[in-house]
Amino acid sequence: MTDTTSSTKAPTQNLRLTARALLLGDRLDVAGLERSDVLSTTPLAFKAGQEGFVALFRYGVAVLVGLTPLEEDEVIRSLRQRISGEFARHEEETAIIEISPDRDDQIPPGGPIYIKQMSTERLLVIADALSKSATLARDEREATAAFELVEPSVQHLAEQGRRPRDRRRILKQVGHALLVRQRMSGGVAVEEKPDVLWDRPDLERLYARLEDEYELKERAAALHRKLEVLGDTAQALTDIIDTERSLRLELIIVLLIVFEIFITFYQMAVGYLTGH
Repeated sequence: MTDTTSSTKAPTQNLRLTARALLLGDRLDVAGLERSDVLSTTPLAFKAGQEGFVALFRYGVAVLVGLTPLEEDEVIRSLRQRISGEFARHEEETAIIEISPDRDDQIPPGGPIYIKQMSTERLLVIADALSKSATLARDEREATAAFELVEPSVQHLAEQGRRPRDRRRILKQVGHALLVRQRMSGGVAVEEKPDVLWDRPDLERLYARLEDEYELKERAAALHRKLEVLGDTAQALTDIIDTERSLRLELIIVLLIVFEIFITFYQMAVGYLTGH
């Protein structure tokens, strides 16, 4: 259950803030990160800078709202020791949040995210959607790279009717494909709603609009299908290699049996001739 503090006081009308979700690494360890300005525990969120907001997600994402570039760098530096498997390139999802008391919470096509007031709960809902979008972006790129890696072997199999001769390269391709599939299958559950909605069901409409804006469900479903195809392709290539190996072993066994029979007949013939 999300533990949030009371909403922050309302800012001036039509204030605009930049929200950035950065995928820093495979995991982000937030255990023991004690702060006096904690706004939420699930996910861990706290104040930063002058009027900024930071939300940290265990699957490696930090969402920074209303921070200057220097303040963002300071937050990221402070988290570096807590990042497992830090990425050389940080995947990023950016959005503009506009606080407009005269509007309902809404997201017009191509426009900013309008919210009625600056509250911790609203920022948590936005941070959740942005963090999932950033994670999906990296997973989609990894899946595409795995497909491109395996494609030459599949194409050769389709055109020539047999696998390429470089067995070691195929095994590397299969290993990479399986590694990508394993890493993504244990990632963030995009279908799960943020915990804050248990306490604030009135914000479900805002989250639904964010889901639609970033196409979270559609992208997750498409990624799941890609992972299934990737896994089936890797399994098929592995089965072909195993089948060829089994046939090769069977042929060797048959040749050994034939050779043994030949030796036996030869010895029998030599013994017969020697006896006479």
